[in-house]
Amino acid sequence: MRGALFFIFMTFASFSTVIAVFENLLAGYIDNLGWSRKKAAAVNCIVVFFASLPCALGYNIWSGLQLIGERNVLDSEDFLVSNLFVPIGSILFILFCVTKWGWGFDSYLEEANTGKGLKVSKYLKYYFRFVLPVLILIIFIQGLR
Repeated sequence: MRGALFFIFMTFASFSTVIAVFENLLAGYIDNLGWSRKKAAAVNCIVVFFASLPCALGYNIWSGLQLIGERNVLDSEDFLVSNLFVPIGSILFILFCVTKWGWGFDSYLEEANTGKGLKVSKYLKYYFRFVLPVLILIIFIQGLR
């Protein structure tokens, strides 16, 4: 009985997480593209359905399919996300936050230091601008091996 309750509660927890993530996607389409909520929800349902197919079929119908080298579908997805998308996204994000071609360090500092809690020091400007991108680039290169 406890096992069944555990999985029921985990199902509700996963639904609340999916709804929260889905709501951000909907808000982006509604605010940036001016779409209606119905249209945004329909498009996102279709995108999520097709994006979920590799995960659903990776160890079933597509279990023999090899994409990147000797990797199966799910291992290829893991490689792409962990070793390519996350480091590249991190470099783009940090450069956007701290360079004049993006948001700029002063705007980043003002936003990051809003509210209570820990504050980001203005002395970290060169660390964010030069050291962090190099460290992320090293992680990126290590991940490609």
